[in-house]
Amino acid sequence: MHPSDHKLTGVLSEPFLTTRPEDGREIPLLVWRTERPLLAVGTGPLGGGLGVRRWVVNATVPMSYDRDDPAAHLAELAEGLGLDGPGVGLLTGVDVAEVVARTDGGVRVWATVGLGTPVWAAAPAPAAPAQRVGTVNIVVHVPVRLGEAALVNAVATATEAKAQAIWELGLPATGTPTDAVTVLCPADGEPAAYGGPRSTWGAPLARAVHAAVLAGGAGTVVPWSDQR
Repeated sequence: MHPSDHKLTGVLSEPFLTTRPEDGREIPLLVWRTERPLLAVGTGPLGGGLGVRRWVVNATVPMSYDRDDPAAHLAELAEGLGLDGPGVGLLTGVDVAEVVARTDGGVRVWATVGLGTPVWAAAPAPAAPAQRVGTVNIVVHVPVRLGEAALVNAVATATEAKAQAIWELGLPATGTPTDAVTVLCPADGEPAAYGGPRSTWGAPLARAVHAAVLAGGAGTVVPWSDQR
């Protein structure tokens, strides 16, 4: 089945797991599509920032990955999947088939959790060169329009919840050097003004992100090996 044939459920689809051929191997990637364009804010290498987006891709890359143009690579993958218009692209060194989904109060969250390179955000010295296996990618869908400030605040709330989960997993860290967060919501409607952890939509967002990262980090995360 091609991702473009996958039935949508609601404004943002459940992620569709597919693969791409690369160097004689089939490497997994997740694809989310939208019924109509969504307003998004994010930190991903492709489609980061604030704007209207039509799809999200979270792609596994092998441990040998050494491309220095991740946005261009993700655009190539999207084109190969028949994804039109602007979208969000994320990369990770873990198997995206291990995605964890959680829902709370109408907010839906999907996380792929790789904690092979945990770091404190304010480390006393520069962190060692980032390894892509240590990536936590978080995709959030909020069912109502958020104002621009609330969207930015929602990214901060998701990051705080992720850091709480990592701490509760027993790691002395707030995240990894390559983590990414994307928050999507409808592009129309009266915008909610707040996205903090005690706001109407920030509170369930925080709980869902915390639960997803906690569950994803509780298992042993295996990097995508070049020998698979």
